[in-house]
Amino acid sequence: MQLYDYEKEHLSYLRNHLAECTVLLKQNGAFPLGKPCAIAAFGNGVRKTIKGGSGSGEVNSRYFVTVEEGLKNAGFTVTSGKWLDAYDAAYVQARKQFVKDVKALARQMHTMAMYIGMGKVMPEPEYNLPLDGEGDAAIYVLARISGEGNDRQDARGDIRLTETEKRDILLLNKKFKKFMLVLNAGGPVDLSEVEEVENVLVLSQLGVETGDALADILLGKQNPSGKLATTWSAWQDYFPMPDFGDHNDTRYKEGVYVGYRYFDSVGKRARYPFGFGLSYTTFRLEPQMAANEGSRVEVQVKVKNTGSVSGKEVAQVYVSCPEGKLDQPYQALAAFAKTKELAPGEEETLTLRFDLKNLASFDAEKSAYVLEKGAYVIRVGNSSVDTVPVALAELDGDVLVLQAKPCCGQADFEDWKPEQKREDMLPENLPRLQVKAADIVSAKVEYDQPEEVDETVAKWTDEQLAYALVGAFDPKAGKLSIIGNAGKQVAGTAGESTSVLKEEGLPVLAMADGPAGVRLSQKFYRDEKGAHSLGHTGLPESMVEFMPGIFRMLMKLLPGNKLPRGAVAEEQYATALPIGTALAQSWNEEFVQGCGDIVGSEMRRFGVHLWLAPALNIHRSIRCGRNFEYYSEDPLVSGKMAAAITRGVQAYPGCGVTIKHYAANNQETNRYGNNSIISERAVREIYLKGFGICVREAKPASVMTSYNLLNGCHTAQMRGLIEDVLRSEFGFDGIVMTDWLVRGMIHNDRDTHAPVQPEMTAAAGNDLYMPGCKADFDDMLKGLREGTLTRKQMEINVSRVYRMAKKLCEK
Repeated sequence: MQLYDYEKEHLSYLRNHLAECTVLLKQNGAFPLGKPCAIAAFGNGVRKTIKGGSGSGEVNSRYFVTVEEGLKNAGFTVTSGKWLDAYDAAYVQARKQFVKDVKALARQMHTMAMYIGMGKVMPEPEYNLPLDGEGDAAIYVLARISGEGNDRQDARGDIRLTETEKRDILLLNKKFKKFMLVLNAGGPVDLSEVEEVENVLVLSQLGVETGDALADILLGKQNPSGKLATTWSAWQDYFPMPDFGDHNDTRYKEGVYVGYRYFDSVGKRARYPFGFGLSYTTFRLEPQMAANEGSRVEVQVKVKNTGSVSGKEVAQVYVSCPEGKLDQPYQALAAFAKTKELAPGEEETLTLRFDLKNLASFDAEKSAYVLEKGAYVIRVGNSSVDTVPVALAELDGDVLVLQAKPCCGQADFEDWKPEQKREDMLPENLPRLQVKAADIVSAKVEYDQPEEVDETVAKWTDEQLAYALVGAFDPKAGKLSIIGNAGKQVAGTAGESTSVLKEEGLPVLAMADGPAGVRLSQKFYRDEKGAHSLGHTGLPESMVEFMPGIFRMLMKLLPGNKLPRGAVAEEQYATALPIGTALAQSWNEEFVQGCGDIVGSEMRRFGVHLWLAPALNIHRSIRCGRNFEYYSEDPLVSGKMAAAITRGVQAYPGCGVTIKHYAANNQETNRYGNNSIISERAVREIYLKGFGICVREAKPASVMTSYNLLNGCHTAQMRGLIEDVLRSEFGFDGIVMTDWLVRGMIHNDRDTHAPVQPEMTAAAGNDLYMPGCKADFDDMLKGLREGTLTRKQMEINVSRVYRMAKKLCEK
């Protein structure tokens, strides 16, 4: 296979770091293997390895290495071919029935099967196949996929193991002295029924070279050094969320007790806690000192490799806030840092810094972020449960850190609080850092600041402004696209801004999907009308199989499947990165920024201006079908990772990111019409915090609002969320766009909440309504006529688009 030089460079970078995204949950010393050998490989993930989740983030990479291929590439002899062949046959039959069932359900619901099937998980089939295959070692690769449009289920074959998987894993564990359970999954799987297995690796979904990465780890060429960014435990251990997946209303009753904040606060030990991960070697963490200058705290930790092979370790700092008026989780992550590769016996001193102000809680009665008087316990460890207190930061009075105002609506319930909280005995000789309340400067937000209207934009007609507020469409045909192939500048882009005003000086912004790389068509041709995909429908593969047979047949006859006479075929191959959760598991901002460098260089090469990524919503529940795109259950990790990849992308002139989905997009069930009901404290401390970190640290070019409602209002129409929090409080100065709101998809008869209205999004400060059609354009003008949208607001929004388009397109 002939690769371009940029592909070789990007894949080489990833290959050297992929083990950092994997998490070794258990190990007994049987691995790594000394050399390639005969290996028995079982499980659905051996041949049907998953490189990433399904939906708009599917990356059309040139190739992909499965686990079986990776083993063979490394010199292993795979002895389980008969089993793999038999499994393939069982899978084909199960898949046919699954697709048939989805289509039947669609007929009952009077809708299209591809809408129901998008992201829907096919539970693993049950089967009884002999475990043929001998060897010096064995692996069982358990794969789980999820995707945009549907949520995971607490069911066998999804979150739980099937009876077949459980049986075969336990049999192999008894049969082979060297056996490893490998999890090719984008999120937690309940492993409570196979706890006797002593070697367990979260391989995750690593993009192009997933199979090669596993072979490197099995042979010890790479050492797993990832840490969990989300708590893994038995299903029944998580906070109960009985209305998760409700069609219309989902109440976030757990408040701020999300993920490890819940487990740690109630003293419940998860099977595999947040921040946890082993290695082929061992480490010793020795806190050296803690000091402060006002509210800024610095902790030094010496990390020593006490084992026999090289590896990397992550030091984590947590803080327990004092409880005054406001209840507090047991602890919250405040800082983290990863060592370089340490040789056996080598040590490194890491310096971790944080500001107590970033741990401020939101007092809804005061509409302010506050630090309450008392002792802040600073803890150091390598997971949320393996920490030791190293110092107390004693604040001598209450501090109002930032005066805000109510912006996110009200919940119709009181947040849950633990009846009894975990308490630890603290050493009497802890260093005490004195923090004076008088030395911490309070801040007040200036809302509703006047915005400058560009003089060029001010001269445009109402119709021209309306065009600029809506994504590109054919004014004559009213053409629109759900996903892919909507762009004309770059083949396979998800959409673009209007081309109607090019002669007026408004450049066209080309937007490509993400977040596991740039999603484009691999082959295309150009003519006077633009770029056109070849041999690719523009729809994710996960949707195509649910289309009626006649449609699939007609698609093969479309002009885009054949190169027109005289046209020249061109190629554009993008690199599939590890999924967002895997990137976060690296706990390595430098590596993640390098992944952003890959994306930015490919955007620049192909002519893409805005990458519709990264996605940084919180892993509220392990059932969310889109969690694989997101980073973590913790807002600090989420914000830091999003900022790192943003810096990498935007280092390239003309390239910008679009952080999404703003905000509280934490389930896929009825994602267009579901209402996330959350207290303002929880919204701000958990679900918005990561966005604020990314905006302040990396200045992303764009933000995409989410489909869902927040406390009864669509986020795309929520001025408090967009203008007050995002722009005034966080300091965002880029453009805001909607997620892809396609008529006919955004509302159904079961919805109790009204659908999004284009003119109301513009009135709320949302600058671009995507992907755009004639009816959306008409609604903008209707809003202007009826007074729900002012010309002044249209000019402000369009000025932002104008400035960003000039900035990105003229570099």
